[in-house]
Amino acid sequence: MLNTDDILNASILIVDDQESNVSLLEQMLSGAGYTRVTSTMNPREVCELRRKNGYDLILLDLQMPGMDGFQVMEGLKTNATDSYLPVLVITAQPSHKLRALQAGAKDFIDKPFDLLEVKTRIHNMLEVRLLYKRLEKHNRILEQVVEERTEELRESEERYRGLTELASDWYWEQDEKMNFTKVSGPVLEMLGIQMDSFAEDASNTPSSNSASDWNEEERKLLRSTIAARQPFLDFIFTRVKADGSHQTFRVSGEPMFNRSSRFIGYRGIGIEQTAKK
Repeated sequence: MLNTDDILNASILIVDDQESNVSLLEQMLSGAGYTRVTSTMNPREVCELRRKNGYDLILLDLQMPGMDGFQVMEGLKTNATDSYLPVLVITAQPSHKLRALQAGAKDFIDKPFDLLEVKTRIHNMLEVRLLYKRLEKHNRILEQVVEERTEELRESEERYRGLTELASDWYWEQDEKMNFTKVSGPVLEMLGIQMDSFAEDASNTPSSNSASDWNEEERKLLRSTIAARQPFLDFIFTRVKADGSHQTFRVSGEPMFNRSSRFIGYRGIGIEQTAKK
């Protein structure tokens, strides 16, 4: 939460072509404890002053010669470093109030001044403005943290893939619809999937092996485990080759989920442990 010092230390710019109005507002704000109050009687300076100083609040007279308050607000919109235009307009024309709000002003002060009302409106606007700035800062920090964590996750994923591929004979990934997105080794044959469309990714696995070579009960169990989105560790998978030799594989896999706990696919690794009859 904001404290009194946060509000009293906010930066304020007074813009009015009447010296008496500027003096009255300066005295009022100084007497209320505000410590960072500046002023200008030249409306053409406002945009540059805002660019340099980033005021928390601008008290802006609407009726000024050469460049009125509406023109100043248009200039501030194109010049602003953030989306919040902290303008409190000063006007003696009731008909200007709606137009000023439509132009981007956040509130208005009537002439002649009611000093208690002026102080209340200034305090309220500064409170909203400072809370808005705090929220923007928090969002920037949050975005930065998300970016850093995403990069860490990406690097971790790359390391994981590299290590699993080095530590295993084959590796696979599937998307949420169980379509293979990355394949190496005989995983497709194990699951009873035709190899033709995956020949490029699984070029190390012959496509001519008969599905009957594989242990069908083991294959069904592995497919059902994956369909249930369950992890499995060191699942033993076997087949008998045409020459009568046996191949044994040790297989591990896990489902993948995003930050919202939505299932996004599967990944797994395997190692061949073959013994000749």
